Amino acid sequence: MNTEAAPLLTTQIPGLKLCNRGKVRDIYEINDSLLIVATDRISAFDVVLPNGIPYKGKVLTGLSEFWFQYTLNIIENHLITTKIEHMHNSIITQHKNLLEGRSMLVKKVAVVPVECVIRGYLAGSGWKEYQNTQSICGIKLPPGLKESEQLPEPIFTPSTKATSGHDENIPFSKVVDSIGKKLAEELKEKSMKVYLKASDYARNKGIIICDTKFEWGVTKDNKTILIDEALTPDSSRFWPLEGYKPGVPQHSYDKQFIRDYLESIHWDKKPPAPTLPPNIIQKTSEKYLNAYKTLTGKSLI
Repeated sequence: MNTEAAPLLTTQIPGLKLCNRGKVRDIYEINDSLLIVATDRISAFDVVLPNGIPYKGKVLTGLSEFWFQYTLNIIENHLITTKIEHMHNSIITQHKNLLEGRSMLVKKVAVVPVECVIRGYLAGSGWKEYQNTQSICGIKLPPGLKESEQLPEPIFTPSTKATSGHDENIPFSKVVDSIGKKLAEELKEKSMKVYLKASDYARNKGIIICDTKFEWGVTKDNKTILIDEALTPDSSRFWPLEGYKPGVPQHSYDKQFIRDYLESIHWDKKPPAPTLPPNIIQKTSEKYLNAYKTLTGKSLI
């Protein structure tokens, strides 16, 4: 597989107002909309790594668009278009080569400051917490569960939305205290709905969605809609159904591969992050591209 394209690490678009440069996305303000540009930056343990991953931004944008369309019949979202010609902006058109395939024009909304995590399987920080307390985010779980095991039913395990540093798992009661019971219940219900629909689809394509996180926003007319990205290898753990075996860590289509490499070299998880070797970059790019192809049936390259 050819993953030799030079990764895009940052964007500068004269004439557009940059309002935020996140770990992965550069966000520009255009009247009542936002232009979200997914670069090829990658972060691990909340630190942006020095290397980009070829095609990563296009995978994130393409998969988000796919899931936004797939779930539109049950949940509204912020996507207006990913087509440069439909954005009707001469500055964007001038930078078509840079922006095509990695840009979303979206509605501007009030962001709800909660990461809405749904877990269907026991992995990551959830597995660590379960080993210590037999619960996750205050939700008691049955004894004797193994690493990577499917939970009796998916659970809603929210976390703080940290602007810097690490997000922290919090009990549902803290979400209620923060944003009110009505909105908290709505986020829980809508997040679960999207996860169940998407995980059924993905399983039929040979991918287990172990867990995922959603972000939500409230429109001017008070509708709660899905925002940011949706069900990508950055925001989810994707496991191949073939070869799935509880009791051990799983192979994955997501950035867990990078985390595992960084753990293996005993990095202290503080900036600056180490440079990634070419084979790790190549393999990660292939994993992202494979996830896109497996889920959508289309090839990006």
